[in-house]
Amino acid sequence: MLSEDQSVLLDNDKLMHFAIEAAPNGMVIVDDGGNIVLANSSVETLFGYQRNELLGKPIEQLVPGRFAGAHPHMRASYFVNPQARAMGHGRDLYGLHKSGSEIPVEIGLNPITIGERAFIFATIVDITERKRSQEMVNLAVEAAPNGMIMTDKDGKITLVNSMIETMFGYSRDELIGANIDMLVPERFRAHHPDVRHAYIGQPVSRVMGQGRDLYALNKQGNEFPVEIGLNPLRAATGVMILASVVDITERKQQEKSLKSALLTKETLLSEIHHRVKNNLQIIDSLIGMQMDQVVGEQARTALRDSQNRVKTISLIHQILYQSQDFAQIDATEFITSLTHNLVQSFGVDRNRIDLQLDLDPLILSMNRSLPLGLIVNELVTNALKHAFPDNRCGTLTVALKLNENGKAILSVSDNGIGLPPKDETAGGETLGLLLMQSLASQIEAQLTVNQRNPTRFELSFELEHTSAGA
Repeated sequence: MLSEDQSVLLDNDKLMHFAIEAAPNGMVIVDDGGNIVLANSSVETLFGYQRNELLGKPIEQLVPGRFAGAHPHMRASYFVNPQARAMGHGRDLYGLHKSGSEIPVEIGLNPITIGERAFIFATIVDITERKRSQEMVNLAVEAAPNGMIMTDKDGKITLVNSMIETMFGYSRDELIGANIDMLVPERFRAHHPDVRHAYIGQPVSRVMGQGRDLYALNKQGNEFPVEIGLNPLRAATGVMILASVVDITERKQQEKSLKSALLTKETLLSEIHHRVKNNLQIIDSLIGMQMDQVVGEQARTALRDSQNRVKTISLIHQILYQSQDFAQIDATEFITSLTHNLVQSFGVDRNRIDLQLDLDPLILSMNRSLPLGLIVNELVTNALKHAFPDNRCGTLTVALKLNENGKAILSVSDNGIGLPPKDETAGGETLGLLLMQSLASQIEAQLTVNQRNPTRFELSFELEHTSAGA
């Protein structure tokens, strides 16, 4: 009869046997002579042998021929200093299938002692799928249109693609295993490890150096501008950093050329503005001189109207130049300036005629602003000249509103004497009204007229959609 201790030992042996047999990975035990003394069913499945084809056979039966010659020496060396470790750490290992095909494997070694004999307990993992996935990643990295470079937490380069080789002028062998700092210009190199360690502390996908100009250093010692995207990857060995590197030399050159072109354009626009402004001032002065020489109030009035039109054009050009953006002109600003200039030009008594402005803050394009300004000029001029004869008092209102349909509504109204009966459609015979109708057609405005109580000219038109989103 077995003692209690012997029963426990037998039960433990059974449990150990069941555990090895049920393990999902291959497990073998090899004696100090290199012969297989135990193999589980996973080893049979992995290598294609029956168990009786393995037991008592040299372990080299499972080693590819290209490694089999050196394997006995490696095995003997392990028995000299046996300790638990991964076999071939840092190297690719392969097993040999019964069919003669090689299998990529990962092997863990553990020394065990049974009685006085030493044995090696080996765990074998088939990493075919892992290798296939890694190859797919490598293919994707290699095919990337940007430079791709991977480093470990210490900055050691572990992977590069051909774009990196082309970009920096180094071969892959020169880069793999080197520190990433070799690609950083000298003027930034001392600070770079601190930047790298800070990123490892909080690894998130982001653009490196956002808002700052970044530069890299090629093999020839030349700096070039780059844009870098960082992505942390969790690996068994710790955090890895996959960086996407783009050479932006051409983009920087284009930006420089564009800035130069814009500067030239600004200089040209400034010169054009000053010339237009000077020419308009000359025309204004010539008309003023002509007014001093003509006889007859009708001729003087016509010249003064023309002078006001020139001043309106000059004013809009001035506002346009100051805005530095042809696509966005503040309608409130130029209508306010224009109407006050007209009141001053006509010498209007503000106690007699009250000018009221009701203007929404609308942004207009140049194509809308210039015709609209001239229309306001004609309508306000017409009201100041004709609406309040014989020193009548009243109110002149200029409004620019945005309605619920997104249309702009310009209205000029007064509570003066009203229009003569013949002007029922605002198609009067005066030059000003004809000019106003022509300008209205330029901005595709719909014109409606109320003859009196109050007299109102109203134009509705669509706002242009500018590139600035106005």
